[in-house]
Amino acid sequence: MTAHSRPARPVMLGQNQYGKAENRVVKITRDGDTHHIKDLNVSVSLSGDLEEVHLSGSNAHCLPTDTTKNTVYAFAKEYGIESAEQFGIHLARHFVSSQEPIHRARIRIEEYSWERIATSDANSRFIGADEVQHSFVRKGQETRLTEITYDGERWQVISGLKDLVVMNSTNSEFWGYIKDKYTTLKEAYDRILATEVSGRWRFNWTDDEQRMPNWERSYEQVKKHMLQAFAETYSLSLQQTLYQMGARVINNRSEIDEIRFSLPNKHHFLVDLEPFGLKNDNEVYYAADRPYGLIEATVLRDGVEPKIPVDLTNL
Repeated sequence: MTAHSRPARPVMLGQNQYGKAENRVVKITRDGDTHHIKDLNVSVSLSGDLEEVHLSGSNAHCLPTDTTKNTVYAFAKEYGIESAEQFGIHLARHFVSSQEPIHRARIRIEEYSWERIATSDANSRFIGADEVQHSFVRKGQETRLTEITYDGERWQVISGLKDLVVMNSTNSEFWGYIKDKYTTLKEAYDRILATEVSGRWRFNWTDDEQRMPNWERSYEQVKKHMLQAFAETYSLSLQQTLYQMGARVINNRSEIDEIRFSLPNKHHFLVDLEPFGLKNDNEVYYAADRPYGLIEATVLRDGVEPKIPVDLTNL
C-alpha cells in the first residue's frame, strides 16, 4: 500500500471558542453635579457544545456575537460598573447560566483610568458652578487588566496591569556575570534600572461560597506594594527586583496566591563624551528602546500550583 492509498485518518475538531472582542463601553455615573467614569474594553469568549456550528454550519447552539456585544452595554446600565472584576463576573455568570450550550465563559477587560481636572476658583465661579466635578484627564500611568473565567461552578480571576513604566536612577548594579569571547558589556556598579511592568495576579477566590475580595482596594494595594518593593530594593539584577516585587504582594495580600511579571529591561547606556573633552559622571545616558533584556518569572505562595499562563497570549 502506497502512502497515497492509505485510508485518511479522521479529522477532529479541537479547542474552540468565539465571542465579541474589544467592546468599548464608557459608563458615566451622575451623583448630582459630581460625575464618575468607568472606561472599559471588554472581550467576551464563549465555549461549550459548539461542534455542529463548525462541522455542519448549524447555528442552533450559537449565540450571535452581536448579542454578546449588546449584553455588555445593557449590563453597564442594569448593573453599573463597580469594578472591572465585578462587571466581568456578572457577564460570565449570565452567559453560562442563561445559555445551555455555553459551558464556559472568559471575560477579558482592560480598564482606562481618568482623574479629575482641578479648576481654579475664579473659573468655577465664571461658569456658574461652585466646583467643577465633570471634567477629566486620561491617566497615563498604566492600563488595568482582568480576566474572569467561569464554568458554572468554579471561578478563576486573574487581574493585572501593563504599561507601568518605572525607574530607579541609582541603587542598581550588575556585575559578576558569565563572560565569554562574545561578551562586551562592562560591569556596572551604579546604573539606571528602568522597566515597563506587565503583571498578572491570581486570586484564590474560586466559588460563590467564599467571601469575595474588595476588587478596587485589592488593585490599589497590589500596585502600592509592587511600586514600594521596586523603589526599596537595592538591586543587583532585575531578576532580584522582580522577585522582591512579587514576594511583597504575596506576603501582604492574602487574597492573592500567584503573581507573574514580564519586565523588559529598558536599557540606559552612558554616552561617551570623551571625544568632546567632557567627563560623563553618570549624568548623560542614551535610552535604547531595542533590543532589550526580557525578564519573566512567577512568584507563588508556598504549596500553590501555578495557573497563570507562562505565555500571556489570546489562547
